[in-house]
Amino acid sequence: MNPAARKVQRIYLTLTLGNTLAASFIWGINTLFLLDAGLSNLEAFAANAFFTAGMVIFEVPTGVVADGWGRRVSFLLGTATLSVSTLLYYFLWQLSAPFWSWAVVSVLLGLGFTFFSGAVEAWLVDALHFSGYDGALETVLGRGQMVSGTAMLIGSVAGGVIAQATDLGVPFLLRVGVLMAMFTVALWLMHDVGFTPERSAHPLRATRAVLAASIEKGLKNPPVRYVMLSAPFTAGVGIYVFYALQPFLLELFGDRGAYAIAGLAAAIVAGAEILGGWLAPRVRRLVRKRTTVLILSGAGSAVILVALGFTREFWVALVLLALWALVAEVGTPVGQAYLNDMIESRQRATVLSFASLMGSSGGVVVQPLLGRTADVSGYPASLAVSGVLQILAVPFLYASRRQGAAADESHAR
Repeated sequence: MNPAARKVQRIYLTLTLGNTLAASFIWGINTLFLLDAGLSNLEAFAANAFFTAGMVIFEVPTGVVADGWGRRVSFLLGTATLSVSTLLYYFLWQLSAPFWSWAVVSVLLGLGFTFFSGAVEAWLVDALHFSGYDGALETVLGRGQMVSGTAMLIGSVAGGVIAQATDLGVPFLLRVGVLMAMFTVALWLMHDVGFTPERSAHPLRATRAVLAASIEKGLKNPPVRYVMLSAPFTAGVGIYVFYALQPFLLELFGDRGAYAIAGLAAAIVAGAEILGGWLAPRVRRLVRKRTTVLILSGAGSAVILVALGFTREFWVALVLLALWALVAEVGTPVGQAYLNDMIESRQRATVLSFASLMGSSGGVVVQPLLGRTADVSGYPASLAVSGVLQILAVPFLYASRRQGAAADESHAR
């Protein structure tokens, strides 16, 4: 890696560290926060579904911002939007607000995250190519995942401990503070290189063009299409499981006020993310095709979820949680590299955002469904059903493999 590429990687890792740290302060206690505000399981996961609905609604328009106004502008708008909407969440909790207000603010949170999805990754890939980097994308993306996991480990544990020592609202205020700091860092360090924004005076026309490009370069491209079609099952289930594990583990532990335990669940996932990022390029070297890793990751994590749904021992549940997260995270950088190698630079942020949209659309349906399952039959049953739903992603990944895309066998260095 030459000095220019190393600088790009350093900026990417800094942005990843700060963003993930800010977000993860609440990841360990978010479901408990919603339940403490007076929402039922159905309402809590419906609020999360409105969050993912916001991501679905705004993915394409914010893709216009990233590709038309620049990835830096998109990142800055994301930090600002998330800061404001997180503050609103805190005030809703203090007021024990009605469900409809949680739904509205959850959509705004989704808007904030859509400014990030695709934009940062697209910025990285274009900047690396511009700097002359010719190594494997899995290597840099894997390092990003390791940094993200480290930040998540610190943030989620700190969030749970701080919530237990103070109250459930303080981690939300910490998130706002770090996001404001990241706005300043991005303003100083992040500049679009290797990419020239194509600004349009007609936002609606640009949105239609971006949507058309997403379909043309995404859904109409068979190997990309099948990866996108697998996303509702993998991403939709993943969102639910991550947040359902908080009350599930507290239930097994026997103390619903032990918020540090909820933080521990997120910390285990973070540790798996670190290890998965380190393992991904190494596992990739052992197999000829990237889809082999994706298929084994999807099937393995689904089986573990079903087993998790049948366990009643706290420590066994922790072990299964760690295995589930590790198996899933090994596939993440490989999947990112696979998609990026099949997308042209001009539409990179757009198509990546559209892929994220597909995953979010699954979350809109899956979260209320599984939340209702938890209300009626308990968290263990909902986790077992999650595993069954996730296995449905595997046929789509196999269909992508059958297309024989060159990106599937791209050499991992």
